[in-house]
Amino acid sequence: MPTATHDATARTASLRDRAHLPFAVGAVALVTLGAFENRATMTVLPTVARELDGLWLFGAASAAPLVSFVLATVIAGAWADHRGPVRPLQAGMAVFVVSQVLMALAPGMVLFTLGRFGSGIAEALMDVSLTVLLARALPKELRAKVFAAFAAAWVLPSLVGPPVAGLLTEVVSWRAVFAVGVALLPLAWLLLRPSMRTAGVPAATGTASPGTRSAGSEPASTAWSPREHRAVRAAAVAAAGLAALTAGGSLLGRSGPVELLGAALVLVGVACTGPAIRTVLPAGTLRFAHGIPALVALRGLVAAAFGTAGSLLPLMLTTIHGLGPAAAGISLTVTGLCWAAGSQVHGLDAVQRRVSPVRRLQIGFGLIAVGVLGPALTSLQSLPVAAGLALWGLAGLGMGVVSPTLSTQLLRFAPVHDQGRITAASSLTASVAQAVGLAVAGSLIAWQAPDLPGWLFASTMAGCAAVGVVGFVAARRAG
Repeated sequence: MPTATHDATARTASLRDRAHLPFAVGAVALVTLGAFENRATMTVLPTVARELDGLWLFGAASAAPLVSFVLATVIAGAWADHRGPVRPLQAGMAVFVVSQVLMALAPGMVLFTLGRFGSGIAEALMDVSLTVLLARALPKELRAKVFAAFAAAWVLPSLVGPPVAGLLTEVVSWRAVFAVGVALLPLAWLLLRPSMRTAGVPAATGTASPGTRSAGSEPASTAWSPREHRAVRAAAVAAAGLAALTAGGSLLGRSGPVELLGAALVLVGVACTGPAIRTVLPAGTLRFAHGIPALVALRGLVAAAFGTAGSLLPLMLTTIHGLGPAAAGISLTVTGLCWAAGSQVHGLDAVQRRVSPVRRLQIGFGLIAVGVLGPALTSLQSLPVAAGLALWGLAGLGMGVVSPTLSTQLLRFAPVHDQGRITAASSLTASVAQAVGLAVAGSLIAWQAPDLPGWLFASTMAGCAAVGVVGFVAARRAG
């Protein structure tokens, strides 16, 4: 039975404690690196697509990391549950370096898209393992603060990433942008290394407590269950389906037999993705069953609404309003700053006590639905760019509230031995939903390329706003 002293220690736990500070600093450093890579890549992607004569592959390049994320995130979840989160985290860092080098040296859009595919694998391995590491290294009362710190870690990359990427593109080359991520990784590794030695605790035995087992120790059993094998097979089929859907959508804008091939790939993608994804997700996800299934489904909705719209913003600003890479990157700065602000509000003790998780989710989805209308009107030139981005800031605030709320609720409901699988299912749902959204947008872009009209962006973002409304309604099932 816990003692009174133990209870007092738990109540006064702080991220500044010697036991928690190394993990918090290292984890935030890694998230900062991932945020810089994300912001920089999104900033230069329109330029890359035009210079490599691959605008018709813009949708595929945008969705490629999401497609690979689908398979890699299921493997990462099972890997973290059985052998602890350290090894998948190390593997993710290695794949990150390889993918960045490939994109920097790509002679054409196809190889660049392959590098983006590798980025998705790296992100899956690092995201899932870092979340599981957090759950095992920190007491429950500190988790919301670290998720808020993760969001805050996007502030500096959001401020610095787009202008630095834009300036490098305009002065040197867009290829130089990907060298920055490789150069920064050793620093993140050094900061995170101490916590990986002490906090990477496999949970398969169900008996160890954080800090009592070394990061490299093995659980009693490392064999994957039949359920996990089925999940990996289903994720592979789903990833193949999403790849076919994305590639097919990009080919629909071509002519003759190529367009017919695109239509066939779209049909194959739909046929594969739907049934496969049902196997990977928790039972009841597609019908928003109360608790974990609804939380996983909401993760998909917020990714489809916010992620799809945000991915198209730089392309819309460069195409419709003629902005350069650095100026168009301002949209990503607005996204990151407002997201961080919303997450900081979510982490306040007063908000945690007085506003229920369901109410926070409804507020967040409502802000997203309204905020997405800003870029939609801007693409039709019905709003100035500044006003449209100001309205888009509301969507960033909403995302800052929704994202940590979903994460903390999932960790609250998930059994310790299933934290990796549930985290992976949540991340997978987000990837699938956003990949489908980008496949639809990519097919429209390929159809209209190289001259992209305003209605294309407006209609896509209006659809994203509608998805936000669905999330607002469905949030009540997340209690």
